[in-house]
Amino acid sequence: MRIASKTWLVGGGLALMASLNSWASDGTEEKFLKDAIQGNLAEVDVGKMAQQKGATQAVKDFGAMLVKDHQMANERAAQVAQQLSIAAPDKPNMKQQAIAQKLARLSGIKFDQAFAEDMVKDHQEDIAQYQNESQLSGPVGDYAKATLPTLHEHLKMAEGLQISTHATAATAK
Repeated sequence: MRIASKTWLVGGGLALMASLNSWASDGTEEKFLKDAIQGNLAEVDVGKMAQQKGATQAVKDFGAMLVKDHQMANERAAQVAQQLSIAAPDKPNMKQQAIAQKLARLSGIKFDQAFAEDMVKDHQEDIAQYQNESQLSGPVGDYAKATLPTLHEHLKMAEGLQISTHATAATAK
């Protein structure tokens, strides 16, 4: 009888741990998904700004690509949020809004440089988060896996922009 109660206790403990791990994972997935949606909204906003304020055609073209790609990514993220009954945010977070406000105050090559620098940093951070989340199975992990190649392409292009905008600024002096 004593062995049976230990088995029940261990089995019950494992079930509780599994339940808690599932709950913790769901909270992490929800946070990631909300962050992803806010990040996509921010990228669309700064992409539009780059199209209007960019001094070089490369910055304007990159801005247009950000708008297109992040709108599509946001549609997929919103579908996943709806599937999981997660309320999707409707605007970027405060940090992202502050970056957009900083960029809005700049013009010319200074805008291009700050924009490229912010896009490199942002996409590096995004890739780290998406890679972590892509290890999970389910709709959120699938979304992260599907989005990673685009984020890698954006980072590569942003790094190229960063180099070219610094070179342009150096020759303008």
